[in-house]
Amino acid sequence: MFDAGDGPAVFVILIVGAIVAGSALVVEVKYEPPYWVHAVLWIPLILILSFAMLRLMKSTLLVLQYKHKAGEGRLES
Repeated sequence: MFDAGDGPAVFVILIVGAIVAGSALVVEVKYEPPYWVHAVLWIPLILILSFAMLRLMKSTLLVLQYKHKAGEGRLES
C-alpha cells in the first residue's frame, strides 16, 4: 500500500554527510589530528546517525504519504 522507496536513504545520506563532513572539517582545521583519529571519531558517528535517522525518515515519509493521500500517478482518460 505505502512505499517510501529510496527517499529515506537519500535524506539520511545528505543530512549525515553534511553533519560529518562539516564536523570533520572543523576538527581538521582546528586540531590537525592524524588520520586514525578521524577514523575513530567519524566512523562510529556515521553508523549511529545513519541507523537512528533511517527509521525516523522512513516513518516520516510514510506518515506524509498517508496524510496527503499520496498514490501512484495516473493519467486521466
